[in-house]
Amino acid sequence: MSPLIRLLVVEDHPVVRHGIIAILSQAEDMDVIAEAENGLEAIDQYQKHQPDITLMDLRMPHLEGVEAIARIRAKTSKAQIIILTTYDTDEDIYRGLQAGARGYILKDTTATELIHAIRTVHGGKRYIPSEVALKLADRIDDSDLTDRELEVLQLLSKGNSNQEIAAALTISEGTVKFHINNILSKLGVKDRTQAVIVALKKGLARLD
Repeated sequence: MSPLIRLLVVEDHPVVRHGIIAILSQAEDMDVIAEAENGLEAIDQYQKHQPDITLMDLRMPHLEGVEAIARIRAKTSKAQIIILTTYDTDEDIYRGLQAGARGYILKDTTATELIHAIRTVHGGKRYIPSEVALKLADRIDDSDLTDRELEVLQLLSKGNSNQEIAAALTISEGTVKFHINNILSKLGVKDRTQAVIVALKKGLARLD
């Protein structure tokens, strides 16, 4: 009999976390050996238990999933991590996989698909559902915004004026206008309102 797939489940909502664990307990070849409710706990639990597969939520207190993935992978490059989340915006998908995740599953998936995804990644392959792959392809096709342009876009999304953005980033208003023109060009839009709409849709900026 093959060894059990040892799992770490990272999810900040206890009810959801326990539900996931209950589903995984039905698979004869899987064993949940640890759980965590935030990114910092995830790193500690990973180092302590060295699981075969980690299921990682994206939005959590203290430390978000993408950063937790990056830190785990920095210490253990062979770590196999699957993102299990309700978020499917282009940027969430891109950042998660760029950080080193081997799979991306939405929480409304079936128990059968979840178990299949874990087995697939454990077998050395990636697992990305077709609808997620399409979003990822669209994101890769976009011209990448620089870190500074993303900062400007985030402030734009919150309704800040050029003057307010300049003060917040300690740059001149002329530089802000330069960055905004680049943003409009890269996103293929005509004005800042359209830029904000596209940014929110793609997950390049948040209102929270």
